[in-house]
Amino acid sequence: MRAGRGFWVTRSASAPLIARAYFALQAAAGVLWWVGVFTLPPVRLATLGGLDPVAVALADIPLLVLASALAAVLPEPGRRWAMRIAVPWTLLVTAVLAVYATATGLAGWGAVIMAAASCGGLAAWSLAELGRIPAERLLLGPLSFGVAPAASPRRQLGATLLQMLVFWALFLAVLPAGLRLLETRWGLHVAFAAPLPALGGALLLGASALGLWSALAMSLRGEGTPLPSASARRLVITGPYRWVRNPMALAGIVQAVGVGLLASSWFVTAYALCGAVYWHTLVRPFEEADLEARFGEEFAAYRRRVRCWVPRLGLALEQPRASRRN
Repeated sequence: MRAGRGFWVTRSASAPLIARAYFALQAAAGVLWWVGVFTLPPVRLATLGGLDPVAVALADIPLLVLASALAAVLPEPGRRWAMRIAVPWTLLVTAVLAVYATATGLAGWGAVIMAAASCGGLAAWSLAELGRIPAERLLLGPLSFGVAPAASPRRQLGATLLQMLVFWALFLAVLPAGLRLLETRWGLHVAFAAPLPALGGALLLGASALGLWSALAMSLRGEGTPLPSASARRLVITGPYRWVRNPMALAGIVQAVGVGLLASSWFVTAYALCGAVYWHTLVRPFEEADLEARFGEEFAAYRRRVRCWVPRLGLALEQPRASRRN
């Protein structure tokens, strides 16, 4: 399946330039960080804790800072070898700092910064080598795209509710609880102002209602479930799908933001926002390509009329209906 509209998942001639720019930025940030480590004790404590900065610098400066700079400026094959040094080293440092921060409660900011660098380095490496990010490699098993088998509306609704229970338990309870504990252990927890937890509770309730409404439309009108591997047999454009194309994804993201605010956790809130970026840039193009392949011009017309996230004021689809699969 070829992904539709999506810069990051389709090959682009500008992707290697973006990768070079990223590694140049990473090299510059590394220089600034090491200057801060050796001149500002708070920076050293926040990012390295009790680790010996000289010993770490002897390895990190050539393997991360210098290798990133070479990845930005060298032609092939030197650029490729520089990336093969910088990216694995970044992953190793991230793992070491995460374990160290969890064991000691120190260097939490170092673990966070290196985790972000690892994600950026992997993405840049993919852009340089492949000209895109191969997000389809993560769309396996229940996350692969397929059509739900024919079943009664009651069975589809039961499967949908079971899926929602599992996903809500995992992504709105288990993972946020782990992130909240990690945030506290790493010494990075900051209590939110009083109105924000209350706002989070309201967002969680409202988004949960939207998720249930979307699930009902998907199972009863679409003859399917929200799970990609058992998706709707009909194109659903009624209920909340009348105003936005992806109310289930919107509900899930707002739910996670609500949990983050309710728990006074910026880790969980950031996790929700990163999930939104990941879904919009890497998953959505494949989902829309699948829908266009199955429903053709009908889905294309729907996509032109209804936005992905934000409803158009005054939008009213004429004669809303759930169309049968082509």
